[in-house]
Amino acid sequence: MDPIHLFDLAARQARWLSTSQAVIASNVSNANTPGYKTQTVQPFAEVLDRTQMQLASTNAAHLALDPAEEQKAVAKDDSPWETTESGNSVSIEQEMIKASDVNRAFSLNASLVKAFHGMLMASVRS
Repeated sequence: MDPIHLFDLAARQARWLSTSQAVIASNVSNANTPGYKTQTVQPFAEVLDRTQMQLASTNAAHLALDPAEEQKAVAKDDSPWETTESGNSVSIEQEMIKASDVNRAFSLNASLVKAFHGMLMASVRS
């Protein structure tokens, strides 16, 4: 089993969040461009699916995870809320909601990195 590099994973998510924020900014800046279609980025969950991380029981006391009991997340439709007569599908409200979600995810990511760093420094000082 390969080691899990938490800082690498956090950096990968930060790059994804940065790209996502750039796409949102591009959508907002083209809100009045005739024929412009809303752009989206691949969900980060799909990026995680390619990392080949799996749960492992390293102790007999661990609870077993039965794949048959695993619940699947339902993907929601990311269709635009409205399309104007000019063919533009950008909704400022929807883009602001996405920007808020990205901001919240970035704050969580930064907090987790800070906590991991604190734990690492505490272990080194001991």
